[in-house]
Amino acid sequence: MHASRRVNSQGFRASAIAGAIIIVAAVLAAAPPAKRKVSIIVTGGTVVTMDPQRRVLSPGAVAIDGTTIAAVDTPQTIGAAYSAGEVIRADGTVVLPGLINTHGHAPMVMYRGLADDLKLMDWLQKYIFPAEGKTVSAAMVRTGARLAALEMLQSGTTLHTDMYYFEEEVAKATKEAGMRGVLGQTIIGFPVADARAPAEGLARAERFMQAFKGDPLIVATVAAHSMYTVDADSLKATRDLAARFGVPLLTHLAETRDEVNESLEKHKMSPAAYFEALGFWDTPALAAHGVHLSDADIAILARHRVALSHNPESNMKLASGTAPLTKSLKAGLTVGLGTDGAASNNDLDMFEAMRQAAFLHKLSEDDPTVASAQTVLEMATLGGAAAVGMANRLGSLEPGKLADLIVVSMASARQTPMYNPVSHLVYATRGDDVRTTIVNGRVIMRDRRVVTLDAAAVLADARKLAEQVRAAVAAAPGQSSVAR
Repeated sequence: MHASRRVNSQGFRASAIAGAIIIVAAVLAAAPPAKRKVSIIVTGGTVVTMDPQRRVLSPGAVAIDGTTIAAVDTPQTIGAAYSAGEVIRADGTVVLPGLINTHGHAPMVMYRGLADDLKLMDWLQKYIFPAEGKTVSAAMVRTGARLAALEMLQSGTTLHTDMYYFEEEVAKATKEAGMRGVLGQTIIGFPVADARAPAEGLARAERFMQAFKGDPLIVATVAAHSMYTVDADSLKATRDLAARFGVPLLTHLAETRDEVNESLEKHKMSPAAYFEALGFWDTPALAAHGVHLSDADIAILARHRVALSHNPESNMKLASGTAPLTKSLKAGLTVGLGTDGAASNNDLDMFEAMRQAAFLHKLSEDDPTVASAQTVLEMATLGGAAAVGMANRLGSLEPGKLADLIVVSMASARQTPMYNPVSHLVYATRGDDVRTTIVNGRVIMRDRRVVTLDAAAVLADARKLAEQVRAAVAAAPGQSSVAR
């Protein structure tokens, strides 16, 4: 009897344990899976992904894990799968990739409004080059670049492409601000503040490129100013340097009719053809403007996969002409959008650049269907990413891509009602509608406050420098005096 009771007792305990295991297993099976922990979730806004399907999620959400995008989906799906240390409520906004400015001269914000209403060559040779000769220094570049970074971050630009002098100072200011930069040390054929000759500029460029090689935010490169300011040997050396470091080569191209005529007279070929004859296009390149391109020129650029930066505002203000945008796109060229420097624009607002690009080409081609809102937004995002060789990492909100995105308010009277978010971004939005800017997974601007820069100090430094510029540059004949 005792043995029998012991056996029965053991059997009962075994059955109880088995039952408990079954119950626990059932509970675990019924429980929701553990959420993946990420750093930031942006949720509730209309998400314009710019992904291959051009999805627009309304509402949508973006999960950010460190520096990259983990997922883009509905708020319910993201909320069920992810938890985050920071949740940014984006109700009443549009969330989209950060804007990419493919051409500019950041420190030239210090010459904003210094000389206006002039043709390019008069503007350059009578005003800008002399002003630069008297005022450009490492300190000037640093102050101007910080001011430009503040303006760009406040208006939704997360990557800017630059060509200037003392470019290491532009890089330091860009990195300090938390922005991305594809930054070219300028090579030019006459003595400038940071180099007495092209060879000295190239040596400086190489040191700059070596110093920032592999930087997560900065692509350090070299920029040949133009075919009319740089000799053939220096153009080739610039190409070779960019090729050696595997970075995009920057230049200006066919910006004015005078440039084309000078090339035809001197070289018996167009600027694009001259660059081809030199082998300048043998490495990946990004050419700014491309206003006066013939069909043959476009074919040359397409053959060498040269990317273009379209700068409609600068081109209109200087009356340089209208770039053949539709022809370039039809030929398969990669085209990004740029503001150019604030001395010839006069702002760095990429939303304004989008709107003006759309309006200019509709008018010039007498066709309201060209330069559509979708096309122009692609130029400012995906096109820009491709133009700087980063299409696999930037330009759209997709899992695995770098987390560069902006949150744009749609709450104002000007933004109401909103039927089509892409239309609103191009035709109604201004830079000061941007509420939040995130670069590399880091919140750089929150509720209109740039957290990486002391805005008051940046503005104070710029105003102090402006007094030095004012004192150094006398108003030229035919120009109104600089206001005091």
